[in-house]
Amino acid sequence: MNRPVLEAHALTKSYGSTRALAGVDLAVARGESVAIMGASGSGKTTLLHVLAGIVAPDSGTVTFRPAVGSEVEVTALGETARSRLRRERLGFVFQQGLLIPELTAVENVALASMINGVKKADAVQHASSWLTALGLAGMEDRRIGELSGGQAQRVAIARAQATGAELVFADEPTGALDSQTSREVMDALLWSTTGQGRTLVVVTHDADVAARCSRVVAVRDGRIVSSAVNA
Repeated sequence: MNRPVLEAHALTKSYGSTRALAGVDLAVARGESVAIMGASGSGKTTLLHVLAGIVAPDSGTVTFRPAVGSEVEVTALGETARSRLRRERLGFVFQQGLLIPELTAVENVALASMINGVKKADAVQHASSWLTALGLAGMEDRRIGELSGGQAQRVAIARAQATGAELVFADEPTGALDSQTSREVMDALLWSTTGQGRTLVVVTHDADVAARCSRVVAVRDGRIVSSAVNA
């Protein structure tokens, strides 16, 4: 059996007297889409941030196994190395997109590649192809404020894919959208990740979003209380 692309063991994290993670074990298979669900304060967002190397746990390990190259023990890296890992090997989609409003759609997407040393012309061409694939052809030169919420989230999805990230993390990617737009954004997110053989880990409070994923992990009081494969 192939080893998991992402594996966490005995993760703990506290903020003052609040225990956000209380010994979490989780393995994510390559090509899987995993939805992490839980009530506010359950620890689901902290778990995503620790898995993605945004936040360091108090104890425990996270291991990332890329398709090519050596495995990386994320929790053994310093802050600078974790930042580089996120920039070069991982993709992110957040609730509000965190796009740069002064830049156009194509510039927002191309920027991720340019930061990693890709020439501007090549980065823009690659960004344009992703925007077209996600239904945004003709909107490349629009600034973020000129796009709808769903369109802006598809720009964020394109940005997450621009560097070729094989593992994408999404934190409430449809949280600010209406139900129809939410379905369209999930269509785009799943097509661009698991539809391309990549892996998706998404935090959501939306049962409809979770139902679209291949597995649902429930978190309560900093612990995983269930893990169920969707039919």
